[in-house]
Amino acid sequence: MPRRFQAPYTPEFREEAVRLVRTSGRPIREVADELGVNDQTLRNWIYAGGGGDTRPPKEMSSDDREELARLRRRVKVLEQERDILKKAAAWFAKETGSTP
Repeated sequence: MPRRFQAPYTPEFREEAVRLVRTSGRPIREVADELGVNDQTLRNWIYAGGGGDTRPPKEMSSDDREELARLRRRVKVLEQERDILKKAAAWFAKETGSTP
């Protein structure tokens, strides 16, 4: 009869490791190294507990929301400018007979 595999870590240790990751705000790899556990093993424990996101929840302030909206508008403008420049470069290359 085959022997059953016995997990080397107690459930209490696993719960404490997951709690430490969630409350400390430190990266999983850093906590895993400190505890002497493989970082993927610790990540598996976190996901098994239903905690896919290990960062503490943070609500955005109104200033952050405004800045995010401003930055998204800026990115949109920059992408449009880039597209115009790409088309202009292609047109000039076609007109002069040179190819990039």
